[in-house]
Amino acid sequence: MQRGDAQALLDAAADGELWNLRVTVVPGSDTVDRYIDTALAGRDAGTLMPFVIVDKRSGRVVGSTRFWKIDRANRKQEIGHTWLAVSTQRTGINLEAKLLLLTHAFETMQCVRVQFTTDELNEKSRAAILGIGAKQEGIVRHECIMPDEHKRNSVRFSIIDDEWLEVKAMLLDKLNC
Repeated sequence: MQRGDAQALLDAAADGELWNLRVTVVPGSDTVDRYIDTALAGRDAGTLMPFVIVDKRSGRVVGSTRFWKIDRANRKQEIGHTWLAVSTQRTGINLEAKLLLLTHAFETMQCVRVQFTTDELNEKSRAAILGIGAKQEGIVRHECIMPDEHKRNSVRFSIIDDEWLEVKAMLLDKLNC
């Protein structure tokens, strides 16, 4: 992710007016600069690695994701803040992005744990996380307050290093690689 990605992110978020979603935070025209500034400040501090998601066929930015809660001492982190333009959901783009992120986390960064968190109300995200091989661990009650002021209960999932090779094989199979 770069400062110059603002318009591409807005265009992707416009596909479904994702900034109106209650269960996640997606930038709109009034928040995209702060969204990018926060992501880049975290990158500079070494606490997160933000990415834009690009559709390889069109070269168009279709969403965003990031590593965050990076804990190098304990070799763990979270993949989150993921969203995709509505027209690219369920196309395999998210699956491929997760394979790339998880491969980097486990094979390059030598992580022992990668976690995922989503709003308890976000059924689509919960299903997608389970679909990449993560295991549900539990629900953290009132973990945060969302922009619309609802108290979010978060569902936590993880993949650990002992599971990685099996998860990787499953993802490669799903992508027909």
